[in-house]
Amino acid sequence: MGYPTIYPTGTTIYNRDKCWNGYTVFQAKDVGATVIDMNGNVVRQIQRLHGFPNKLLPGGVIVGNSGRRNGKYGYQDQKDLLQVDWEGNVTWKFDQWEYIEDPGEEARWMARQHHDFQREGNPVGYYVPGMEPLVDSGNTLILVHKYTRNPKITDKLLCDDVILEVNWEGDIIWEWVCSEHFDEFNFTEEAKNTMYRNPNFRAAVAGGVADWMHINSMSALGPNKWYDAGDDRFHPNNIIWDGRITNIIAITDKKSGKMVWQIGPDYDTTPELRKMGWIIGQHHAHMIPKGLPGAGNILVFDNGGWAGYGAPNPGAPNGLHYAQRDSSRVLEIDPVTLEVVWKYTPEEAGFTPLADNYKFYSGYISGAQRLPNGNTLITEGADGRLFEVTPEYELVWEYVSPYFDRQYDSNMVYRSYRYPYDYIPQLDKPEEKAIPRLDRTTFRVPGAEVNAPQNVMTLASGDEYQGAAQLCIVPDDEA
Repeated sequence: MGYPTIYPTGTTIYNRDKCWNGYTVFQAKDVGATVIDMNGNVVRQIQRLHGFPNKLLPGGVIVGNSGRRNGKYGYQDQKDLLQVDWEGNVTWKFDQWEYIEDPGEEARWMARQHHDFQREGNPVGYYVPGMEPLVDSGNTLILVHKYTRNPKITDKLLCDDVILEVNWEGDIIWEWVCSEHFDEFNFTEEAKNTMYRNPNFRAAVAGGVADWMHINSMSALGPNKWYDAGDDRFHPNNIIWDGRITNIIAITDKKSGKMVWQIGPDYDTTPELRKMGWIIGQHHAHMIPKGLPGAGNILVFDNGGWAGYGAPNPGAPNGLHYAQRDSSRVLEIDPVTLEVVWKYTPEEAGFTPLADNYKFYSGYISGAQRLPNGNTLITEGADGRLFEVTPEYELVWEYVSPYFDRQYDSNMVYRSYRYPYDYIPQLDKPEEKAIPRLDRTTFRVPGAEVNAPQNVMTLASGDEYQGAAQLCIVPDDEA
């Protein structure tokens, strides 16, 4: 569809009585870490502290990265993971993963961080009552890249995903390498053949690298009812992650490194998966932590779009991205029964099923957070839209990022998070001003105000003009 060129930005809807009110943090495109109140006012911004993603810690502390490695040599690699206090001081940094000597660039250590990280004390990085992330100590889980080779996957150089655990001093104390577990992922022979030929190859980077899995989120499970009931698959230290290109969501056993739970890459293999429907190109899969509504269920932004390896088809002539859907879903899944216990799809958003599914759609990035009052904060990232819905699907807050990049007409937001006001004690609680939903049939930009309609006529009812030589028109004041 054609997209409007002019539309409101900032907070467009705000029902303060039904929202879980607080600060929202995200990376403003081409600017940096940005914190807004419920009315969309910027209360804190650290330019050039980029977010992949940005997260807020107690005390007004923000975590992000110092910027991206030269794209000729690294695919989505970030240089340093940084923690910045309220005064702007860097109070923690990690860069000791790999010593990089790119041609024409200053040789240096880099983190090669991408897509996610988690600080000890909180499993998911967003607000959970009683689970505050540590600010001046503790370990950090970090998702990073590594170039390696695995002939079982492809003959091309892999841009592989690695999960690290580092201590406060920056020492690496645990490491998990995705490609080493290739045999555990249940790929069909058709998928393996497609992957070998084209493992999501990025020709412009480092002479060509294969972004074969593309993990975009990872977090510890944290305390949960399944483990309390004796199911060892859900040990609090185990790590859940998702692979955007393969349509896989999996849980890795922290001790052995092996998969102990998985859905995808194929969603046609069991009645439960067929009922769930295909998850495609997903982001931000995580277990809702204890203390929040839905605790123990898995929440995921199911992007749709394009992903997966399989047999060639008209939409994917070479078999890469063979699963496609032009709409998104947010799913809450019981990990034991695989029942979808809550969802937000175009239908729940109020759009005509099938015909208007594209109206809730972000084919890349995005995420979802469960809030303490049971609402869900959703990042529809491709169009920079953040919104909050109740369990009954009422839209109670909406914000459209006004930050657009300089090269493309894009205000994309990778992921956003909501935190309580007391996470920034340096600020007074902001005034909360309700913003009712506008009537878009009468809303106009300045200079295009709505005047009383003129020359309005009403067609007579069908019975009155049936068979007549000409249509009967009734003046508007008689209709």
